[in-house]
Formats: sequence, C-alpha cells, structure tokens
Amino acid sequence: MTYELLRYLHVIGATVLLGTGAGIAFFMVISNRSGNPALVSHVAGIVVLADTLFTATAAIAQPITGYLLARAAGYSLFEGWVAISLLLYLFVGAFWLPVVWMQIRMRNLARDAWYQGSSLPKAYHRLYRLWFACGFPAFFAVLAIVWLMLEKPTF
Repeated sequence: MTYELLRYLHVIGATVLLGTGAGIAFFMVISNRSGNPALVSHVAGIVVLADTLFTATAAIAQPITGYLLARAAGYSLFEGWVAISLLLYLFVGAFWLPVVWMQIRMRNLARDAWYQGSSLPKAYHRLYRLWFACGFPAFFAVLAIVWLMLEKPTF
C-alpha cells in the first residue's frame, strides 16, 4: 500500500471520527431538548447505528493506518507527537466505550417511556448529563490528535 493511500485513508478516518462525533452530539442534544420520548428514542437509535457503522469502523482503522504510516515515514511509536497521539487516542477510547453503552441505555429508556406514554425517567436524565460531560474531554482530545498529526511538533 502506498504512503499516499495510507495517508488518505488515515485522514478520512480522522474526519469520520471528528464529524460523526460532532454530528452525534448535535442530534442527541437537540432531540434531548425536545423532551419527547418518541423523538429521543428514534434519534438515539440512529446515533447508536451511526456509532456502530462509522465511529467503530474508523476507530479500528485509525491505529492500523497510523502504525503503517509511522513505519513508512520512519517514525517510532515512542516519538513525542506520535506517543502523545496514541495516549490521547486511548484517552478518547476510555470515554467513547462507556458513552456507547450510555447511548444504548438512553435509547432503551426513551423507548420504554414512549411505549408507556410517560415522560423521560430520572435515570435517562442522569445518563444524559454523564454522556454530555464525557463528550467534552473526548472531543477536545480528538482535536488535539488532529493538531498533532498536522503539526508534528517536536517534544
């Protein structure tokens, strides 16, 4: 595989992670503001699907293409910006995995409320606040990784 193709795939993966993450956050926040269990259930279902199809695929591809790119360019995985990127990637994953579970749980709670004709339960709102809080450090860490990839600073 050529360096240019690897770089292209790596950049596409990064944009998918960043774009899907931002899109998921936007749609979850907007649907949550409605307070409508049917809408929240529907949107959360789409969010879970998008995370499964797009985020998970890109999350698997990124370290593979990143490793191959580093090797092709002669970078060590322990080199400053590469090592920091990898640590940030693990940091993002530590937030993303629980967030996926939260999204599934929020979808199920919203669906149950919709079927029962009730409002969103307290458990949903607790999970939503936690989900919302987890998004910030993960999102800013992804932005930092993109910056490191572009700038390749020396440390």
